[in-house]
Amino acid sequence: MPANKILRIEVPGQGLHEITAPVRELVQELASSVPRDVATGGLVTLFLRHTSASLLIQENADASARRDLERWIARLVPEGDALYTHTTEGPDDMPAHIRAALTATQLSIPLLDGALALGIWQGIYLFEHRRGRSQRQLVVHLG
Repeated sequence: MPANKILRIEVPGQGLHEITAPVRELVQELASSVPRDVATGGLVTLFLRHTSASLLIQENADASARRDLERWIARLVPEGDALYTHTTEGPDDMPAHIRAALTATQLSIPLLDGALALGIWQGIYLFEHRRGRSQRQLVVHLG
């Protein structure tokens, strides 16, 4: 039987925010409520319940990689483009939707021997595309 729970994440604003540790903790908690074969070799699905933020697996050793990615996506999808018609929620809203559409709102990570099968330099990131402080909801599913 699978297990799932919502992880609430506070972010201070735009950028890549590493969430590997709280995801690991929640996966360990969920592992106690599933069959042993799932807890040791199942699949973790992460689903972000928002349209202006996204999820990435990215390098977690050198902060310059994250800064470069943040700057690159800001250049790719700039704020203030005169072609945007969805502007009611501010100049960062439509670019946030486009940035989320170009990335992902769901990730799947296998478990190996009960641990997330991330590589040595990999971390899980919530990529906040809006400027303001936000609370985001992440559904963590173990099955």
